[in-house]
Amino acid sequence: MTVDVVTFGCRLNAFESEVIAREAERAGLSDTIVINSCAVTNEAVAQARQSIRRLKREQPGARIVVTGCAAQTQPQMFAEMAEVDRVIGNDDKMRGEAWRATTEAFSAAAPSEKIAVSDIMAVRAMAPHLVDGFARGLPRVFVQVQNGCDHRCTFCTIPFGRGNSRSVPMASVVEQVREIVRRGHAEIVLTGVDLTGYGTNLPGAPRLGTLIKQILRHVPELKRLRISSIDSIEADSDLLDVIAEDERLMPHLHLSLQSGDDLILKRMKRRHSRQHAIEFCAQVKRLRPDIALGADIIAGFPTETEAMFKRSLDLVDECDLTFLHVFPYSPRPLAPAARMPQVVGGTIKERAKRLRAAGEAALRKRLAREVGATRNVLIESATQGRTEHYLPVAITGDVPGAVRALTIAGNDGARLTADRHRPA
Repeated sequence: MTVDVVTFGCRLNAFESEVIAREAERAGLSDTIVINSCAVTNEAVAQARQSIRRLKREQPGARIVVTGCAAQTQPQMFAEMAEVDRVIGNDDKMRGEAWRATTEAFSAAAPSEKIAVSDIMAVRAMAPHLVDGFARGLPRVFVQVQNGCDHRCTFCTIPFGRGNSRSVPMASVVEQVREIVRRGHAEIVLTGVDLTGYGTNLPGAPRLGTLIKQILRHVPELKRLRISSIDSIEADSDLLDVIAEDERLMPHLHLSLQSGDDLILKRMKRRHSRQHAIEFCAQVKRLRPDIALGADIIAGFPTETEAMFKRSLDLVDECDLTFLHVFPYSPRPLAPAARMPQVVGGTIKERAKRLRAAGEAALRKRLAREVGATRNVLIESATQGRTEHYLPVAITGDVPGAVRALTIAGNDGARLTADRHRPA
């Protein structure tokens, strides 16, 4: 074993794990397991700790390094675990020098300081990182264009784990995309912590829509561009234009909605209202009628009543959502919502279960509508692909990374099935 990276949390963490693996191996690190942690919920932190203990039992000779958001916000907690050899900060993990220092520390006869976590709030810029997707067999490639967040939602500790918003200059992003396409990849996903906050620290403060237009204009050979989660209140006119006008931007948006009740949204310090969310979804449906929408929704935020929760549940139908990412609320260190009157744990679980059931029903409804359509499917593995709308398709025996035009024959309640004998 050289370096094995175990990833928790978001797509951005998945991208960063690729960078970690590359930089750690370049630094000469060996026999090491890296835990790239998530801090979004108590459960995510607990899962990381459980994995650390399990992996040490299974591979007692391996060194264990913990990094990611939970390591940034709670470094001492991980450092006190006997199984952990080193804790590396969330910005530090992207830098080769941090991994070279780790290699040197592990080689030294005398024990060194376990914690190597710098001040994330002092970080003002970010460097582009190009991941060699072919080398790791990735069907799609993520391009990180933004990190950190300038907002302070009361349930969230992400700014303390990621720092303030900072972006990769447009020219660097375009060059990365051009190089990835040159290597033969069909689909690229733009990712960040607050993606629609792109550009706030750059000269001229370009917006996300401007960046997307530049990519599509200057890399005409790019087949598929996808964007990860966005904040609808920050969607700019250029972004709406490109949703309507360029089919290379995939018809799939994931929205950070969090709640459907105005008072809860206010207590969360969100900047949109229930009505804005509904109107935004209706607007993008008019611009791109076939678009598939997903959303993050929190169940059981402090002070949430049954009536307030019901307004969140109703958003699934009112916004015509296809994908639902449900977060049972859990109080996080440093987050103001932890000091608000809490909802009983059993109620939170029950509401999360109802939300997930509504999400599953919404997905089945969309899958049924797809039957008979011809979709361009990006092959992810020998058994699954994804349509332009990010709907999963069950397949057999195809080449990962290829795009196939297939006729949708049916669905099994969770995935589409394609008639491979009738390709378009």
